[in-house]
Amino acid sequence: MALPTFVAIDFETAGNYPGAVCAVGLVRVERGRIKRRIRQLIRPPRSHVAYTEIHGITWQDVADKPDFGQAWPLLAPVLEGAAFLAAHNAGFDRAVLLKACRHFGLRPPDIEFRCTVRLARRVLGIRPARLDHVCGVLGIDLNHHEALSDAEACARIMLAALKAERESASMPGVPAADE
Repeated sequence: MALPTFVAIDFETAGNYPGAVCAVGLVRVERGRIKRRIRQLIRPPRSHVAYTEIHGITWQDVADKPDFGQAWPLLAPVLEGAAFLAAHNAGFDRAVLLKACRHFGLRPPDIEFRCTVRLARRVLGIRPARLDHVCGVLGIDLNHHEALSDAEACARIMLAALKAERESASMPGVPAADE
């Protein structure tokens, strides 16, 4: 059985308000292989960029970039045909996407989110499930809090979980991850 097509997504934000996106990373995976990587800096609605100490993004980095309302319609086609979106701590990235779409009057994508934090714990047995720790255990390179690096790491974690689920399903007498 072929592995599903999916897109891993990661947002970096400039604050805790709707539309506060300052970067997005998207990694499209088809048949178990990374096919496309996109990193887009995005100008948030306010000129103050919070969390610079975490992600390193300043107002100078994003002042001349498109806002989310301009950028998302150009990025969204990478989701076409994907079975799901993968995110590490999917609740956060899903909320950021939905709030940004609403803020800019865009229709949010109608696609399921799957969380690699949960998969790291349940399928791969990795705890703690912080992105940097999971990547260390799996030998995945990571430039943490850089949107594209985080999205690619998430894609690789998802692939590891999908392959582990597939292997356990093919082994008689081995219970499924949710049993």
